[in-house]
Amino acid sequence: MDRFITGAILIGAAVLFLLLLRHLRRAARQRIAQRTGYLDGCRALMQTPRMGRGDSGFARLGGDYGGVPGDIQALPDTLTFRKLPALWVLATLPGPLPVAAPMHLMIRPTGVEPFSRFQTLTHQLDPPGDFPEDCAIRTNGTGPMPTEDILRAHLHIFDDPRVKELVISPKGVRIVFLAEEAQRSRYLIYRDAEMGTVPLEKSVLAQKLDQLIALRTDLLDAASAEVQKLSA
Repeated sequence: MDRFITGAILIGAAVLFLLLLRHLRRAARQRIAQRTGYLDGCRALMQTPRMGRGDSGFARLGGDYGGVPGDIQALPDTLTFRKLPALWVLATLPGPLPVAAPMHLMIRPTGVEPFSRFQTLTHQLDPPGDFPEDCAIRTNGTGPMPTEDILRAHLHIFDDPRVKELVISPKGVRIVFLAEEAQRSRYLIYRDAEMGTVPLEKSVLAQKLDQLIALRTDLLDAASAEVQKLSA
């Protein structure tokens, strides 16, 4: 009888193990599908869209936006000392720009932003008085950089509280914004930090890309006007 009970317990444990394994595999497949499809709704924004996947498993979208090359990445940040894990989106228009060194404007920098090299920049600049109080500006060069007038004209980018960083560099412009935070209750109780189950809205990304296009245009126009002034 004892042998029968022991056998039944072992069989039951094996069945439970197989069911758990099946559930974990199904959840892993679902997670992969959600992450790779996170930017599917934004494909229509791009001419000749190109889909890829980053190291985190989240989708990466490339293509032309308004005749300018664009690159969109989603990057999860699950560092344990964060209040809640976060999913950041990096919207970039890569391409040469007439600035001598990168300039990063960041809201509430903590020193451990995984999406930025802000902390490696050597020169801290004092923001003008009417800039956001929690805005820090850094660069690593002393050559020609965007004028205060240009920065001020595009400061409305930070009206969206989700925007974390604006980058202006010789290689292009970028906006980093918070797309999502982990659900508080599930994270605090189960340590569940899964994000990206709902795809990024096309309108949200389009707004950021339009802002980058406008900034890029102003930088190029200002440089062209300066060249014409010098040659006159």
